[in-house]
Amino acid sequence: MALRIRIGTAVYRQGSARVLKACRRVQPSSPHPRAVPAFVAALSPTRKLASSQSFSVAAAARSLSTSSAAVSRNNTAGESVGVSAWVDSDSTIAVRFPDGAVSRFHGIWLRDHCRCPSCFHPVTKQRLIDTSSIPLNIKPAVMTVEQTKLKIEWEADKHQSTVDLDWLRTNSYAPKLPAGPAVAATRPKRLWDASIADKLPVVQYADVMNSEEGLRAWLADIDVYGIGFVDGVPATPKATEELGRRVSFIRETHYGGFWDFSANLEHGDTAYTQLGLPAHTDTTYFTDPIGLQLFHLLEHTGKGGESLYVDGFHVAEKLRETHPWSYNILSTLRMSAHSAGDKNTLIEPSIKFPILNHDPVTNKLYQVRFNNDDRSVFSHLRPTEVKDFYAALKEWTTLVRSPTNELWTQLRPGRAVMVDNWRVLHGRAPFTGHRRLTGCYHNWDDYRSRVSTVLDKKTM
Repeated sequence: MALRIRIGTAVYRQGSARVLKACRRVQPSSPHPRAVPAFVAALSPTRKLASSQSFSVAAAARSLSTSSAAVSRNNTAGESVGVSAWVDSDSTIAVRFPDGAVSRFHGIWLRDHCRCPSCFHPVTKQRLIDTSSIPLNIKPAVMTVEQTKLKIEWEADKHQSTVDLDWLRTNSYAPKLPAGPAVAATRPKRLWDASIADKLPVVQYADVMNSEEGLRAWLADIDVYGIGFVDGVPATPKATEELGRRVSFIRETHYGGFWDFSANLEHGDTAYTQLGLPAHTDTTYFTDPIGLQLFHLLEHTGKGGESLYVDGFHVAEKLRETHPWSYNILSTLRMSAHSAGDKNTLIEPSIKFPILNHDPVTNKLYQVRFNNDDRSVFSHLRPTEVKDFYAALKEWTTLVRSPTNELWTQLRPGRAVMVDNWRVLHGRAPFTGHRRLTGCYHNWDDYRSRVSTVLDKKTM
């Protein structure tokens, strides 16, 4: 196949060195030259593709033909456009975005992620192409950058792929580039301590139930702070359940779905007593712990029962700063947990997990699972690790129980609170009298789906 350069609607074939020189003039100078990596700067400008142009790459070393004047005339606007694409020396496809940032993509990755209706179902959002049928070294025959789209005709099957540049940047990987406005994966978390009591994140029930804006505000509080209060909730189980379902489906467990309970030991758990509960996360005995939990106090005739909340991410960061050895121990030594208080119930996770769990790709802390009451017998550690675990646990517990890290607040009828169970620990003071509490659990993935679609307006 002969090398082709398409500018506008004209296609030029064969040729002379004059066209190569003209092509050099076609390329816009980057408005951010320092943003372009050295490997890009070293490439010949003839391999770069300016916006509204296309470049056939199958025979890049072969000759061209046309006049330099013809090339220049068809690119009067090209000098001010910063978007370009070219085939790199290692056969990857490099894309320079409007701000000058460059990322590279393998041809097979781009072909595998084609978003046309024949490759990706527009309704189900599922892949239709058989990935195993794509040649590992698939190459583009023609590439075109047109405004916000990268268009590629593939040499192997002549298929034409169109990729949105914003989507491409969001999913860049060599290197990973910032993707514009922060979304759930990149939105900064606001770590907090006891001082958050002066300005709790609170929204109104009517806003949450009657508007997308109100729901987004609540989801944003939960996402950023790990906790979000709602005022003005009718003090009924029905209104509380409807509030929970505004976020996502309710998760059924051995405690049921939506729960309405008092201190009657209906279930074999200290939550169903009048005892105080130290700060903990729930369902550490599940392989997949619950993601969120909603609390709404409907009645209390006695005293005590103040609610306790601790930002586990904040405590973990303090531990990392002051006792990095302990942080490492609690991030690597795995423990099991169990729930066995109900008749015919013995729940244990399929595998053991550490207290501090990190994303294996980014190494960021994503989950705290800590409930000393539910921790099981362990006999899998080496003797030295046993001592290490208890020493690190003591440092962690000291920080969790430090008054500077504890938020104490009295729940009341009309105020509900949603807690991120993968981040925020909760507990309560002992109490007297009759106390009626309602609430429910939510799956983590169902909740994150709502964050993605309602808060971030994300699509695939």
